[in-house]
Amino acid sequence: MVAMYTVAGRQVGSHVLAMLTLGTVFAVPVLWPSGSKNKNTNTPPINAGSKDEEKFIQEFLQQVEQESKADKISGKEAH
Repeated sequence: MVAMYTVAGRQVGSHVLAMLTLGTVFAVPVLWPSGSKNKNTNTPPINAGSKDEEKFIQEFLQQVEQESKADKISGKEAH
């Protein structure tokens, strides 16, 4: 026989309490992860002299970001 405990007016077996405890211990970190999900994509302000220069800098940054993503996929990540 198992040891029985009274919880909220009901008889509960010790094996049920053990399963609930283990389930809670492993489920809480999975369902409630720490940290933020969104990446910090804030960049410093672009102090361009003209709109053309600002557009060029933004396009260049996007191109570099795409190349770095492609390198990570192909395994050519810089060390």
